[in-house]
Parts: sequence; C-alpha cells; structure tokens
Amino acid sequence: MATDFFERQSAARKSTKWLVGMFTIGVVCIVGGTAFLAWLAVRELAVANPYESERLLGLPQDQTAIPVIAGLVSLSLIVLGTLYKLSQLRGGGSVVAESLGGKRVFPNVDTLAERRLLNVVEEMALASGVPVPPVYLLEGEPGINAFAAGYATSDAVVAVTRGCAENLSREELQGVVAHEFSHILNGDMRLNIRLIGVLHGILLLGLIGRIILRSSGGSHRRSSRDNNNSGAYLMMIGLAMLVLGYAGTLMGNLIKAAVSRQREYLADASAVQFTRNPGGLSGALKKIGGFVTGSKLTSANASEASHMFFAQGVWEGFTSLTATHPPLRKRILALEPGWKGKFLVTAKGAAAGQHAGAAGLVGSVTAGHVDTEQIDEHDQVPLDVVEHSADQVGEPTELHRSYAAELVADLPHIVVNAVHEPYGARAIVFCLLVDRDPEIRRIQFAALKKTSPKDLVALTIKLLRIVEALDASVRLPLIDMALPSLRAMSHAQYQEFIRCFQDLVGADQRIALFEWTLYRIVLRHLRPQFERTAPPKIAYYGLQRMNEACSMLLSTLAHADNRRAEAPTAFKRGAAYLPNVQVEMLSPAECGLAPLSEALDKLNRVARKQRKSVVEACAACICADHDVTVAEAELFRGICDMLDCPMPPLLPGQPVASPSATA
Repeated sequence: MATDFFERQSAARKSTKWLVGMFTIGVVCIVGGTAFLAWLAVRELAVANPYESERLLGLPQDQTAIPVIAGLVSLSLIVLGTLYKLSQLRGGGSVVAESLGGKRVFPNVDTLAERRLLNVVEEMALASGVPVPPVYLLEGEPGINAFAAGYATSDAVVAVTRGCAENLSREELQGVVAHEFSHILNGDMRLNIRLIGVLHGILLLGLIGRIILRSSGGSHRRSSRDNNNSGAYLMMIGLAMLVLGYAGTLMGNLIKAAVSRQREYLADASAVQFTRNPGGLSGALKKIGGFVTGSKLTSANASEASHMFFAQGVWEGFTSLTATHPPLRKRILALEPGWKGKFLVTAKGAAAGQHAGAAGLVGSVTAGHVDTEQIDEHDQVPLDVVEHSADQVGEPTELHRSYAAELVADLPHIVVNAVHEPYGARAIVFCLLVDRDPEIRRIQFAALKKTSPKDLVALTIKLLRIVEALDASVRLPLIDMALPSLRAMSHAQYQEFIRCFQDLVGADQRIALFEWTLYRIVLRHLRPQFERTAPPKIAYYGLQRMNEACSMLLSTLAHADNRRAEAPTAFKRGAAYLPNVQVEMLSPAECGLAPLSEALDKLNRVARKQRKSVVEACAACICADHDVTVAEAELFRGICDMLDCPMPPLLPGQPVASPSATA
C-alpha cells in the first residue's frame, strides 16, 4: 500500500484537526446568524410597535444586549449538547452499538450464523495483533451493514446487522469484517465517535427550534383571543432556531461526508490486503446492491452514526454531497475493474445456511519459535535485506489470518470454551502465571484460595496441565481471546481478579518480563472498562526529549534473557535507529520494571509517526544475536501493544528486523 500504519494514523489525526476547524467555523456562522436574526427581530419589533417591544423584551428599544444574549445562548446550547453527547459516548463502542439496538453476541449461542460471525472476528483480531473485540448484532435490521466503534482497541466493538450475518457467505463476511478492522487499525474510530458528539451539538439547536415551533401553535391560538402577539413572536423564534440548526446540520453533514468517503476507499484497500481476496469484499457490495433493503438501517439513531457504517445506512438526500460513502458501483469497480455492472440477488438466509458450519479456514503456517536463522535456512533471504518490522505494524495479511485460524483450530476445545466465558477466562490467565517451581506454585495457590472463589480455584487446577502443555507462542493470543470475556466481569469481579493477578505475580518475590508484559497488556485493555482513565495525549512531536526513556527501553531489551556478552552489541544496533536521540546503555541493576513502565508511558505520548523508529530500534535490539526466542518475541509484541502499535503475529521464518541501520 502507498502509506503505512504510522502515516495513516497521522492522517487520521490531521483529519480530526480539520474537523475541529470546520466545526468551529460552522459554530461561528450559526452563532453569528442567531445574533443577526435577533438584532433584526428587535429592530423590526421596535419600529412596528415600540410599546410592545418594551413590554415583551423588558428592555428599552435601543438596547443592543438582545443579539449578544441570543448568540451566547445558541453557543451554550451547541457546546453543552456536544459535551453531553460525548459524555454519553464515554463508554466507547458498546454505547454506540446499544444505541442502535445492538445486542452482545456471546460464544454460547446456538445460531450457526452468529457462531460463524464470532469466529471470523476472532480470526481477524488475532491476525491483527489486537484484542478480540466484543461482537454486537443489530437484531432488527434486515439490511446488510456493519460498523466498528470505539476510542481505541481497548473499547472497540464490531457490530453487524442481522441481514449481514445471514445473507453473506463466509468470504464476503470476512471482507466486511476486514474492512471494519482497517478502521480500527487506521485510527478512524476515534474520529468517527467524535463526529457523533460534534454534530449532536449543532443539531440540538434545530431540535429546540422544532419544540418551540410546535408549542407556539397553541400559544398563538390563545394569544389571538387575548389580542396578544406573543405566540407569533415565539413561533418566529422557533422557526429561526430551526432554520439555523438544520443549516448547521447540513454543514456538518457535508464535513462528515467529506471526511468519510475517502477513508472508505482506504478501508476497502486495506481489507483486500488483509484477505488477499477482493472477490469477498466486492461480493458483499454486489449483494447490497441487489438486496431488497440494501444497506439501510431502520434505527432512529442511524443518521447520527451514518458515517461509521460499512455502506450507506440512511437516505443520502437528493444529491450525493451528503453521502457518507462512495457509490457502490465505484467501490466495486475499484476492486474489480472488469465488473459488468450486475448486482447479486440472494435468497434470505441462504448464505448463512450454506457456510455457517465452517469453523475457519486453515492455513499452512505452523506454530513455533520466531527465529531469524530460519529465514536463511528456509527462505534463503540474507539478514541484511529483510524488511523493517515497523512496516508490519497495523498491516496484517492473509498469511497472518490463516495462521490465526490454524492456531485457534489447534487449541484444545476445553481451553477454547474456557477462554470464551468470564470464569474460564480468569482461570486461563491464572494458569499462564503459575510457576513451574513446586514451592512457588504452593505459595501461589495458597494466595489464590484466599482471594478467589473455590470453584474458580478448582477450574484453574483442572486447566493447569492442559495450558502448561501448550506451545509458548499461544500465550499472547490466549490473552487476546480472553479479553472480551474479562470485559464482561462485574466491577467486584474485576477488583478480585486484579488482586489475584498481583498475588500470583508476587509469590516468588520477583517479576519476570513475561509476567510484567502480561500484566501491562491485561491492565491496559481492562482498566478503561472498569475505571475512569484518560487516554494518553500527544505531548511530544519528536524524540529529542526521550533520551532517558529510550535508554531504559533499549537497555532492558539488551539485557533480556540474561545476555551479557551480546548486550552491548544489541544495544548499539537498536541505538542506530535513533540517531537523533542521545541514548546511554544502563546496567542490569539500573533496569527495573517500574522505570520501564514509566519509559513506555512517556513514549506513548510521542506522536505516532515518531514511534516507528522506536519499534525498529526494539526489533533490531532483540535480533542482534540472530536468535529471537518466544519470550523475546512476546516482550516485543507486548511493547508494541503498549505503544499502541498493533503487531501481527511473528510467524516462523518471518522477517523481524533490518540491520541496515547498524554502524
């Protein structure tokens, strides 16, 4: 693709700034228009009937405060309406899905179409290197549509309509879900959810005008009997607010459409790269064109979220200026240049019945250690020409999807069933933390029995041997699979879970890198669900002030796996990717998990485009000895997750880092 993950994230941020600028201009126009109309009304009223002017307004006829007050009132309504809506949406994607009538789909469902949907979403998430998002079904929507919503991967959800789940084949559903995952990876979700709040503030003015207009009818009839014109004046005020509000809404919709349309083309292209199957995505678009209800939604709240949908979800008006999506024909032709213009007509439910039984496509990639020496042995690609690992961030491919499908298919059924429900998911996490040393294990279970219910302890013991027998490379995918279930815990269960987690980790009086990585990942994605946390804000637009943070990060990686002789070389290779940062190698005693956490928190406030060099430096550091262990790969992916740079699975023989920057 022409742009990488970091450039697309930067573009999304620029779009947000552009949106704020356009919104500000729109608000200024609306407030100015309100003040002007108020001034005009006061002037006309004063000329027509000076006595009536003073009696109704309570002010002398030459008073100029009325237009100012009117402008301030309209501004207050817009700001308060926006803030109110954004506070409603603070819960993330689940709030948006539920406002559109969505119901959470849980893994214990019996419907084949819903099980297939869950399976496809899970595959895509594991292949993308992001937590598996909860899935919502818009039960009462027969049209074919879908959306992803949330502020970040921690609170993202994927929602599809009943028509989408039942009328698309598996390949077509994969194309739609891959399209939505591209919105998750490209940073579109945060922009989309902010658009809802911004437009609600402008729309509120029109809604209040409509209410005033309706109420003024009765008031006008009563005032006619009393020879009182207050109802007519009230009607004029309501009409003015209605016109201004909807003029602002039209302006907002034009902005929304301009932002959304181009990003839909980008999401289509990303989905094709992900699935390597343009026919799946184009097939879904063709079915929308031939389906009786198309992609339209019936929910009363559909219009405010129209820019989030996979296809046009509401009536776009008499012109295409306010259409939030490109025409179906243009999107299909971009995917299939030779398309003859014929849409597909599908019998309701036929696709789901034919394909729902398939659990997942099995790829040809096998699990194993990530070892850069395999590149030379199997692929015959020398280490000095392999790709940069940062180029893989946010760039999952069909190979990753196939790998994820096979990984899930190879897991024991008891583990898959456990990880898909809250109790079992907690037990799986506990199993991953249990030490192999018998004495430490005894201490851990003693602590677990003090803070956890007996049946949860018993389930942990039951699953322990099975989890211990699994390949180490499935540990992070298991966490990603468990997160949706963990997010379904109650607040009390969450607090109990965190206490148990900390007790298990601290039982041996030391914290290993894997335990720390696991803890940080789980906490990062669970905390926003149960605690009020502010997302990190960009505070640095370069790495010049990251000397200490980068020194701590690279030194920790250089000393990983108790390396001594190779540590200076590893540090030097990583530092070569940060030429503008003055890094200094720290001793093992100076490298601690607490300062490493602080370093990553600080780096997470650096502009996304600058994080690419940090990811490359980390990859070069762990590859210095030409032998990347599973522990190093997990640590690397965990660091990428903490930097909000989702890294797809590191496959056996896959390029990890380039030494070309080394001195």
